[in-house]
Amino acid sequence: MANVQPKIKHRPFCFSVKGHVKMLRLALTVTSMTLFIIAQAPEPYIVITGFEVTVILFFILLYILRLDRLMKWLFWPLLDIINSMVTTVFMLIVSVLALIPETTPLTVGGGVFALVTAVCCLADGALIYRKLLFNPSGPYQKKPVHERKVVL
Repeated sequence: MANVQPKIKHRPFCFSVKGHVKMLRLALTVTSMTLFIIAQAPEPYIVITGFEVTVILFFILLYILRLDRLMKWLFWPLLDIINSMVTTVFMLIVSVLALIPETTPLTVGGGVFALVTAVCCLADGALIYRKLLFNPSGPYQKKPVHERKVVL
């Protein structure tokens, strides 16, 4: 009898750490947008958060349907990290503008959620950065001395 090696199954996106961070980012952005809409905040706050919701949904659907594996001609992790950094900047600006003037409590709540979203975007960018390094174990893991190869 031949030994049959089972195929290694890929962890679904929804159950990965990156998936959880993206879902949290989506929930925080939707909450921020909802609070801005209810508070009748200035339109740029609503438009920026609405745009971010659609982009996050796009990336979530892309990874759930595994379209990134089909379209190999585009380097998706690079687009994802650029999106995370741009989103961080936009959400920081929106949160600071919403928190500085004395406005309604709902606008302040939307600003707080936008600030938490910006922190979550930084975490998402850090996770994607690890993937960009092509080192799944992470960039800071050192090998023991006895495993190093000596080149003469």
